[in-house]
Amino acid sequence: MSIEARIADLGITLPAPAAPVAAYVPAVEVNGLLHISGQLPFREDGTIVTGRLGQDVDLAQGAEAARRCGIMLIAQIRAALGGDLSRVERIVKLGAFIASTDDFTDQPKVANGASELMQAVFGEAGRHARSAVGVPVLPLGAAVEIDAIVAIRPL
Repeated sequence: MSIEARIADLGITLPAPAAPVAAYVPAVEVNGLLHISGQLPFREDGTIVTGRLGQDVDLAQGAEAARRCGIMLIAQIRAALGGDLSRVERIVKLGAFIASTDDFTDQPKVANGASELMQAVFGEAGRHARSAVGVPVLPLGAAVEIDAIVAIRPL
């Protein structure tokens, strides 16, 4: 099954890639690795999931926010590859940043929302290394931000 077919089978519609909110680019390719800038958890209506885990966002909401970051990562990957997701060789690493209180320690469970999505979409190639880090605040008040490194096949 193609990656696009898996995405459709999962009931996901990829959004338009989010534009950068500061002085950076969404993706940079170097030596067969595609580096995707941190993506925020956009809802279908364009709003961002905001708040802090352990305060006003629960674990299920946090995992869903991470999944939404993953959806935006895939949209950015597709845009960077000219629409050809078949060039994805492997999701190498995700870096998950979770806005959380000092006593919240389930950052890995939150990040699983994106990790499980990558595996569902890319199969074995979606299994990756990962960091899951708690931070006090993220841009625009987002609950989660995730970046990625992706190995790609040459044209």
